[in-house]
Amino acid sequence: MSNASSKRSIMTLFSNKDDIYCHQVKIVLAEKGVAYENEEVDPHALSEDLMELNPYGTLPTLVDRDLVLFNSRIIMEYLDERFPHPPLMPVYPIARGKTRLLMLRIEQDWYPTLSKAEKGNQAERAAALKQLKEELLAIAPIFQQTPYFMNEEFSLVDCYIAPLLWKLKQFGVEFTGAGSKALKGYMDRVFSRDSFLQSVGEAAPKNLMDDK
Repeated sequence: MSNASSKRSIMTLFSNKDDIYCHQVKIVLAEKGVAYENEEVDPHALSEDLMELNPYGTLPTLVDRDLVLFNSRIIMEYLDERFPHPPLMPVYPIARGKTRLLMLRIEQDWYPTLSKAEKGNQAERAAALKQLKEELLAIAPIFQQTPYFMNEEFSLVDCYIAPLLWKLKQFGVEFTGAGSKALKGYMDRVFSRDSFLQSVGEAAPKNLMDDK
């Protein structure tokens, strides 16, 4: 293992505040109450430390002593297993499989459209945001069936959806008309969670591990 990882006595996350995948991981870290150091990285000027740790130079990258992980899904599932309280994945294999499939569908169906909004010109951005807004409103009844996305408890699926909705809010997208009440209710519930507020820097980190 590289020298760069062995120098770190505390868990370290290499991230960028504007990256949606980094946001996912920060929510999980806050949910678990894990103390960690965040190293802000300019994706256009990667540090030597990061390149030594992760040959792909991708974000997020997590260092936990001698372990180096990249890919947000791998990091989040590792954190959920390493710090089992509160659980963010179902206990039973069938339910876990369905959860993983939901995360995959969100990543493949919605994240690329968001990327078009972030990287495209004005017309492309408007079209992408309109598409996302319409697709979310089309499934709005799902958001009122349970407190969280198809679940009574906050889960890793919410860690995929919440950063997407937050990005839309930053772009000025407003949900109106049929389905908007259910969707906005979900947003209020998720955005008001301590873990979410910590992930966007609007609340001080709370180390829940101290209470265990």
